[in-house]
Amino acid sequence: MDISHLKCFVAAAEELHFGRAAQSMGMLPASLGRQVRLLEEQLDTKLFQRTTRSVSLTEAGEAILEDVRAIITQAESLEEKIRGIRKSTAPVLRVGAIDSAAAGMMPQLLQFLREEHPGIEVQLIEQKTIHLLPRLLSGSLDIVFCRPPDTRDRRINFRTLFFETAVVALPADHPLADRDQIAVTDLADAPLIVPDRRSRPHSHDLTIKLFLDAGLTARIAQVAEEKHTIVNLVATGTGLAIVPRWTARITVPGVRFVRLAIPDGTTRSKLVLAAAWTRGTRDPQRDIILETLDRHLSEIEQTA
Repeated sequence: MDISHLKCFVAAAEELHFGRAAQSMGMLPASLGRQVRLLEEQLDTKLFQRTTRSVSLTEAGEAILEDVRAIITQAESLEEKIRGIRKSTAPVLRVGAIDSAAAGMMPQLLQFLREEHPGIEVQLIEQKTIHLLPRLLSGSLDIVFCRPPDTRDRRINFRTLFFETAVVALPADHPLADRDQIAVTDLADAPLIVPDRRSRPHSHDLTIKLFLDAGLTARIAQVAEEKHTIVNLVATGTGLAIVPRWTARITVPGVRFVRLAIPDGTTRSKLVLAAAWTRGTRDPQRDIILETLDRHLSEIEQTA
């Protein structure tokens, strides 16, 4: 017995008008009438008396109405219970990501994952690398997307994914703002806003190394913690900043983002993004997200 037949019967019994009942069910009157007829055929009894002017329940219809309501309530309760069980037992992949990965890579990766593996639920935790790696070792995260530290813990596997594109954030009225790209030498003597090295060592060192490689000394005007803060400081004229390309999505009036030209062979001065997981562990869900990432890495990298 189809539960939809029963729901149509109850709707018609409550309205005693097939047009209004169909409207309450979001269907056409003819469709509701067909559902009721199918139920009557299954029960081999007539449930409604219908004339051109009125609709009423037969004795059989009156007799089963409350029982049908109870069946519907029980069926809906069962469906809700099953959904709860399915949700509680659905695999949850705990993913840690730095801001660059969370904003630049994860939206695309999660879209591919939902399309190809809809049964996997992802819990995304955004933190800095120095906080993510200890959580990975403690087992509270399954995989991490981060900047690999200079000194790597042997208990962790690191796989380089790609190098992010670096851009220069600068005031829209700055003389360099209309260029297609900017060289580090163009930034000589420019006041710079850099991340705090204690919390973002890789991003901080990126700026310093780029200037050292060019034979220059970075002129640090301000240290700031978060990308949003850095971009807002640029807008006030505090200084310029070298940031990942995804930062250009932070809309702040009066700020332009211009690609930074990094010479070939200066890998140490690039924004590397890596996947990290604990050695000697097996995790089918982690393997799935890595396989999905491998298949779509070139598409993701183009926008990073």
